[in-house]
Order: sequence, then structure tokens, then C-alpha cells
Amino acid sequence: MFPQIFHIGQFALPTYGLMAAIGLVVGLSVVVRGARLQGIDPEKAWNLGLVAILSALLGAKLLMIATEWDTYHDWHAIFSMQFLQAAGVFYGGLIGAILACSWYIRRNRLPLLRTCDVFAPGIALGHAFGRLGCFAAGCCYGKPTRLPWGITFSNPLSLAPLNVALQPTQLYEFLVELGNFAILWWLLKHKKFEGQIIGTYLFIYGVARFFLEFLRDDPGRGSVFGGALSATQLISIFLVIAGGLLWLRRAELQQPTRAAA
Repeated sequence: MFPQIFHIGQFALPTYGLMAAIGLVVGLSVVVRGARLQGIDPEKAWNLGLVAILSALLGAKLLMIATEWDTYHDWHAIFSMQFLQAAGVFYGGLIGAILACSWYIRRNRLPLLRTCDVFAPGIALGHAFGRLGCFAAGCCYGKPTRLPWGITFSNPLSLAPLNVALQPTQLYEFLVELGNFAILWWLLKHKKFEGQIIGTYLFIYGVARFFLEFLRDDPGRGSVFGGALSATQLISIFLVIAGGLLWLRRAELQQPTRAAA
């Protein structure tokens, strides 16, 4: 599509970078607003968001290097435009953010599940903008298709194969995350127990990403079980399980109420 906004001399502004930046700002704004709704210090929520962003960027790129080692095994490849323009592996970013944020939350004595609930809608919305950037850059592309809504990339700077109709997997995920955000934001205002929002996010995204992987055709993300599933699909299964376990808290919390009735 449009991998670059403009190019002047040696400097180029990647569309993905711009969309990712917009997603970060919008996502953080949602987090701060959610923090006020949930009685969490907005300043600490903002700082935690910055920690999440930096660790997510690092984690996404590190997992991309690990899963595509044949391509990115030297410094020249790592500092190439192709690497800088690519989104990285989302789950690497998610894992990196979880580890760094867990440290920040513990250090600042923030309520764990309530803080996670506040961040879930912002993550979903920010990720949606990021997938629009992926679409512009041509990364995270889908398999060839004859469907009428198949997308054909023609820009030579695109990371996708050129002049062949592909599944618009980036747009599928954009729609998933946009819908996920709408559900999570509504739930945040009507939640019944701590962990309900982050549990919902993990479950919805895990299920959606598991099935979207079958439509992806870009290299990387590793494989498990003899290639039957991608490493990303395995992580998706764990996310669904984690989301389900958080929802089981609801049943546990409601047991005394049933007994009293």
C-alpha cells in the first residue's frame, strides 16, 4: 500500500511508525481515562504505559530476530529498513510488556488485576492502529486468495509479495481489535470483579489470533508439534486458558452469595 509517508534524502518516515505512534498516544489516553474510572493514580498509569511501550517494542523486535534468525543474524540486517519498517512479533511485545509492567506494578504497589483491567482496552485500541500500519507496510500479510476483497500490493517498498491478491489479515485483526476495544471499554464501566476485563481481552484476542494464523503467509513466528501449529498459536492457547481462569474467579466470588441465598 503506502509503506512511506515521504522520503527526503536519507530520511524516510515509515507509515507503520506513524500509525504505531498514533496508536500509542490513543491507547495511553484510554488508559489514563480508565485509571480515573477505576481509582488508580493517572500519573502512575501513564508512567506504566511508557514502560509497557518501550518493553513491548523491544520484545517484539527480539522475538522477530529469534524466529527469523536466518534473516536477522547480523547487525546490518537488524539496522536495515526492512527490519525497522516491520512490526515485529506482537506476542514478543506482549511478553516483554508483561514482564516489565509486573516489575513496575510491584514496585509501585498498584493493584495488579485492577491495573491490568485498566490497560486492556488501551492495548486493544493501540494494537488496532498498529495493524493499520502493518497493512500500509505490507508486513503480516495473508495467503493468496481469490476472494473479491483480496488485497494486491504493488509498491516495491512493500514487505508483501507483489501483484498477487492476498488475504487482508492485517485488516481482519484491525477489526477484531476494534471490536475487542468496544467490548472491553463497555465492560470496564460495568465490571463485576477484578480481572474481568483483562481476562476478556486475553480470551477474545487469543481465539481470534489462533484462527487468523491459518490465514497468515508471512515468514517467522516459529512452529511447534512438527509444524502443525505456529509458536504464536501455542501462545494463543495459553492466553485463552489464562483468560478463562480469570473468568473462573467470578464463579468463585459468587459462591458465598449463592450459599447465603
